[in-house]
Amino acid sequence: MDSRRLDLNLLVTLEALLAEQNVTRAAARLHLSQPAVSAQLARLRVLFDDPLLVPAQRGMTPTAKAVELLAPLRQSLDQLRATVSEKANFDPARAELTVTIACTDYLQAVVVQPLCLALRQRAPGVRVAMCHLELQTLEAQMARGDVDLALMTPAAAPPSLRTRHLFDEDYVLIGRQEHPRLRKGLSVQAYAQLEHVVVSLRGGDFATPVDDALAGLGLRRRVAVSAASFLMVPQLVAASDLVALVPRRLAAGSAQPLRTVAPPFAVPGFAVGMVWHERNQGHAGQRWVRETLHALCAEKTPRRPR
Repeated sequence: MDSRRLDLNLLVTLEALLAEQNVTRAAARLHLSQPAVSAQLARLRVLFDDPLLVPAQRGMTPTAKAVELLAPLRQSLDQLRATVSEKANFDPARAELTVTIACTDYLQAVVVQPLCLALRQRAPGVRVAMCHLELQTLEAQMARGDVDLALMTPAAAPPSLRTRHLFDEDYVLIGRQEHPRLRKGLSVQAYAQLEHVVVSLRGGDFATPVDDALAGLGLRRRVAVSAASFLMVPQLVAASDLVALVPRRLAAGSAQPLRTVAPPFAVPGFAVGMVWHERNQGHAGQRWVRETLHALCAEKTPRRPR
């Protein structure tokens, strides 16, 4: 049998025909016309290379192959119906679901971690698998079902994927609480004289667009550490006289005792959104996770420093 020619509607018709053993009754059960069901039976006979049902004194009689098909066919269709029903009537407290989320480590900390904690309370059967965001292969990963949800700047998402804005992020300047030179109203010149940690996601870079902006003002800052991740930065500055520009939500959620001030010049922020494939658009469980994530991000907007 050529599975490429398989049509789910044909299998549903076959189930009804085998159960009713009568074209007229099967048509009534399926809410179809008798000619439509007869046409589908003709297609089924070609597909399975078997008559499936042969005329009898009363109605029709299934062939030996049709009798063999009935039990596995009904079991498969019942399982499909149960799955569709479960997904359409998603109950977070009872559901079992695994959601794979791709994002940077910063977003794992400020977005996915609160989601995981909320799920333990609201949907203990929903598991979260985190993986690193690979923008070049994201579309293919989502099409295959390897990734369900991505957290990233929506504008950078492939155009075929669905997006939804979560929040706008900006930067704050952090240092240890007793830092002798970190204070509100810091001048750009005083900022440049501090020792800095920068984050280079590629690794190893000691200059960022901030340094370009400072160069335009005739200033150069002292960069002591280039980190590959934002996550180590709060701990590093809390134990030294280093300072760093970090996303505001990361600073607000840090367990380290930090002093947080607004940067002394405009630092462009960025948008964060969630991205998913059309294949997950109608999935009730995935939709519930997306709505929960959106609500959590709206709840956890930290205050801006002055």
